[in-house]
Amino acid sequence: MWFSPPRPLPVRTFARLPEAHRRPRRTAWSDANRGGAAIDSFLEGPCFDAAGHFLVTDIPNGRIFRVGPQAWDLVAEYEGWPNGMARGPAQGAHAGALLITDYRHGLLSLDPATGAVAPVLETVLSEGFRGLNDLVVDAAGAILFTDQGQTGLQDPSGRVFRLWPDGRLDRLIGNGPSPNGIALNRAGTHCYVAMTRSCEVWRFALRPDAQVGKANCFARLPPGTSGPDGMAVDAKDRLFIANPGHGQVWGLDAHGQVLFQLDCTGHGRMPTNCCFAPDGTTLLITESESGQVLAAEIPPG
Repeated sequence: MWFSPPRPLPVRTFARLPEAHRRPRRTAWSDANRGGAAIDSFLEGPCFDAAGHFLVTDIPNGRIFRVGPQAWDLVAEYEGWPNGMARGPAQGAHAGALLITDYRHGLLSLDPATGAVAPVLETVLSEGFRGLNDLVVDAAGAILFTDQGQTGLQDPSGRVFRLWPDGRLDRLIGNGPSPNGIALNRAGTHCYVAMTRSCEVWRFALRPDAQVGKANCFARLPPGTSGPDGMAVDAKDRLFIANPGHGQVWGLDAHGQVLFQLDCTGHGRMPTNCCFAPDGTTLLITESESGQVLAAEIPPG
């Protein structure tokens, strides 16, 4: 450890999936990803829609929930495995929609008012994806997303794509050992990608063409059973990284120095993703072992 120990920040329960929505069962997804366990949910994809509503995905059950401290409203339920979710561009074909990276079906759109799900991009040159995981939308309306599948150290062939509003598709990374969460710095000049199986976060500059040079390791997390997952960037350009292998969320400054430690193990050992509330200081965290959303207040300076 080259720096001072990170400052611990308290974590509290924001909302818990109600028993009425819990139905433990084995699925093809849990057979492949949870050791065949019968699970009632696996929460991911936290985001806010244009109206300020908070939503999450439930991967194995193909569900999208609108979440409040007292109520969970089922927005959509379909035959898919929705993982990441983000608000669509302010203008264009997906204005007002939510975008979903679905492991089975590719890139989808969701109308949060009606629950209607529609395809955006299902294949690349007629070839299916390995299994999409997470996404982020830049200021120009381009969608950057990870194609993780079952890649890892045994097969470092995970991909990162960028879909432009005019339909052009760039493959930015093709050798990722399990590309998972994805985020942009505040200026939109650099991209962060969580490489789960190598326990790293990669950082690289974005260009208007599809060329990527000098991608580097921005952060190396403690090794364990699982590396970094979802990420979020705050107004100070600090990167927050969910680390389910250790039940932690780490907060780093723009230079990669660890500032904060959010220990989630009192609630569960699997914080999978995070996002900031509209106030810019409340970090909401999906804790998928217990089926909860956690919250933490992040110091502004």
